[in-house]
Amino acid sequence: MHTDKKLLAKGLKFIGYTVAVMFLAPFTIYQAFKNEGHPAYLPVLIVGLILAVVAIGLGFYTIKIFMEALFGKKTKD
Repeated sequence: MHTDKKLLAKGLKFIGYTVAVMFLAPFTIYQAFKNEGHPAYLPVLIVGLILAVVAIGLGFYTIKIFMEALFGKKTKD
């Protein structure tokens, strides 16, 4: 079994997306809590929480891509 280089490259691209969202989500949540009196507090907080959930999902998806690239696709027998 050989490593699928195209799938590995896709996994590396998704790591970049994941890391970007992992830094953006806490920053957005922090900015929301820093400005609790501002009228845009709730929308910014909601966006930050959505970004946090997206970061977790992207993390699991990236791990799945790497596993498929390194070990091949899982077959159901």
